[in-house]
Amino acid sequence: MSRHRRPLVAVLSMLALVVIQAIADPTGLLALVGWPGGALRFDLGLWPIASTLIFLPVLLALIWWVAVCVGRRFWLLALGVTLAVLFAQAVAVLAMTGDLSIAGRAAGYVTAKAVPAALIVAALTRWLGGKPATASDAGGGTDADTEVSADTEVSAEAGADSGAGGSRRRWEWAPAALFAGVTPLLAGQWWTGAPYVDGIPVAQPDRGILSVIVAVALTFAGVLLALRWIRPRVRGVLGGWLAAVLGGAMVGAVQMVIGAIVEGGFRGDIWPLMLGYVTVADGLAYGACVGWILGILAVVLDRLPAPAVRPARAVVAALAVVAVVASLLLPGLSPKGPAVPVALADGFLRANGDHFTDGSGNQVLLRGVDVNQLVDFYQHRPEVPETTPLTADDFEGMAGYGFNVVRLGISWSALEPTRGELDPEYLDQIKQAVEEAADNGIYTVLDVHQDGWWNGPTTPGTICRPGTDPMWGYDGAPEWATITDGAPRCQFTGRDISPAGDRAFQNFYFNTDGIRSALAVTWGRLAAEFRDEPMVGGFDLLNEPGFGETAPATTSHQLGEFYQEAIREIRAAGAPQIVFFEPSIMWSGLGFDVGPQPGFTTDTNISFSPHLYAESITMDRDLGIPPIVSIERQFELAQRAAADYDAPLWSGEYGYWGDDVMPRLTRYAAEEDRQMLGSAYWVWKQACGDPQNGIQDIGDGLMIENCETGEFDDTKADVLQILSRAYPRVAPGELTSLRAEGAALSMTGTAEQGTCDLQVWFPGSGEPAPEVTGVTDVALEQVDGGWLMSGCADGDYAVTTE
Repeated sequence: MSRHRRPLVAVLSMLALVVIQAIADPTGLLALVGWPGGALRFDLGLWPIASTLIFLPVLLALIWWVAVCVGRRFWLLALGVTLAVLFAQAVAVLAMTGDLSIAGRAAGYVTAKAVPAALIVAALTRWLGGKPATASDAGGGTDADTEVSADTEVSAEAGADSGAGGSRRRWEWAPAALFAGVTPLLAGQWWTGAPYVDGIPVAQPDRGILSVIVAVALTFAGVLLALRWIRPRVRGVLGGWLAAVLGGAMVGAVQMVIGAIVEGGFRGDIWPLMLGYVTVADGLAYGACVGWILGILAVVLDRLPAPAVRPARAVVAALAVVAVVASLLLPGLSPKGPAVPVALADGFLRANGDHFTDGSGNQVLLRGVDVNQLVDFYQHRPEVPETTPLTADDFEGMAGYGFNVVRLGISWSALEPTRGELDPEYLDQIKQAVEEAADNGIYTVLDVHQDGWWNGPTTPGTICRPGTDPMWGYDGAPEWATITDGAPRCQFTGRDISPAGDRAFQNFYFNTDGIRSALAVTWGRLAAEFRDEPMVGGFDLLNEPGFGETAPATTSHQLGEFYQEAIREIRAAGAPQIVFFEPSIMWSGLGFDVGPQPGFTTDTNISFSPHLYAESITMDRDLGIPPIVSIERQFELAQRAAADYDAPLWSGEYGYWGDDVMPRLTRYAAEEDRQMLGSAYWVWKQACGDPQNGIQDIGDGLMIENCETGEFDDTKADVLQILSRAYPRVAPGELTSLRAEGAALSMTGTAEQGTCDLQVWFPGSGEPAPEVTGVTDVALEQVDGGWLMSGCADGDYAVTTE
């Protein structure tokens, strides 16, 4: 039988799988390589062609090599194909971004696609590849008898620990030790963010000496076991490389078990399973990207003459120790530079640790709603308005529910319809909204909003490929910043996933025609208009960024580049307000995701702002499976991510729809209070023609529009009762506990320097009777919809009402 049959079958199987997946999924979200249907451009560097001209050749070459070396062994072949996919992804992303860190992350990110593909290719290769004619044709021993012989040979030689080059001896501990020892030096290069709760051993020096030592020990043990199993079966560099991949996966499995214990197991969700996916994917990615070093070292030690073996092992062991010690003593390898404080005048909100303050020694909670009435939505039917006018009455109504912040959605398409020119009429609308909000004691967070990148629908006459459907337009970028390269505007599973939308985001992330820089400059010009307005609480740079075609290169590295650029423009314009930055749309869909790499900016006046939609619009709810992330757990994950950024957490969107709104909203409110956080609820009003509304009988906002009359004659009263519950708007010092239901409140705080700025909201017409400790000069003022309590606090204090 020809020795080339098996590798040829393996390569052709993978190639066929790639083609089938590309046809079934044009976006590449689920496929190894997406085929969006747009023009393949060669004038933009490597990023548009990396998936075909780099990923595919590397993938197929590695699969050929693996198939030659491992023979018909199913599990080793599957492991090798997984390695090939992960390494090819890392190489392609490295070519696209030039960033080793994000290349490593990208490798782990495709594990869910790599493993099924590897199992399919391995099965087809074993089935169609034929049986080996000889042991050598099996790649060093395929059948059971050959493998036993190989193990016997190794055992005999190991006992003597001698022999000239090429013989294998029991020296595996040395390369395993070095591989494990260098792990802390590379810490932070893989997905080690929100999923990794304290207690999971991670080889990151900032986690502490114990964490590093345990993680290094686990890596050493896992790789050593893998080496002793794989090397007798697969010789050469590939044997060591596969051992690194398998050892990394074993470490991830141990981390999964520890994490499940530390996090309390299944608490109303299946998070421990997702955590296991993340940790094992990290381990596989680390082994795939770095394991070739282990393979080379193993071959070098394997071929050393006998007298040189012991000294070489000693040198390798010493290098492993040096690497671990160096990682603990030297500064981290993070690109993060020194923090750059922002000069703020009195009255401006600012980020301070894990919360917001007003600059006068007081913590501020921002609780309110989203407003989309200035968004430039697509209008499906001309007789059904897509937005409703935003008036002073809206802000008075918000104040009547105790809200003190509005996240005001604005559209880049309306703000800058012509490149380089801000539309003065639209800018005046924004200014008027900010002024009317301020008149009612409401802060504004300006949000450049997008859904599906832009408001263009599927072009009439477009034939959507199977698996995709024609779609409405939504909102976002102007036409001049929408570069789709001819990809069709056809949605795949939902509005946020379409070949055209993904390609438009890809062109944005990689700054085609300077459009990413253009939005950053626009942010600077917009911020300059409000730099002296303390009631503008901050700037939300981009709503739910799409993932383009190569997440997480786009949603981490490139998104961080945009945020950094926009922050520079905002500060250069003299605007000191908080900058709110979001992870990708995947956070809203999964309940967690990677975001920009910590250290993407040195600016300190920032806030991490994911949208906490767990058990609401997440994928699990659409699929009818148990929650991936529970309502309560999402807060923990988001808080961990915020801590990595040294930034407060603020959810710019959340909301619930369906038959069981109240139980879920009640749980959200309880956890939000426990965490002492604020947020904005989606949405104040939703017009009947809003494409997200879908043209129903009602406009499904908090203020309900009757689509027949166009009147807002009803409200979601039960939802508003929870949203308008009592809370401290301004708390001297820091809050230490908070619990509320309706007008019933229990809160404590501590103020090192006493202030008289305490301000607490109570809903309802009945005058509250607060019991206080450590609070003086208590006063109550009746306002529309409720009461405001003021007072002075110094030291520990408490406020309680029944």
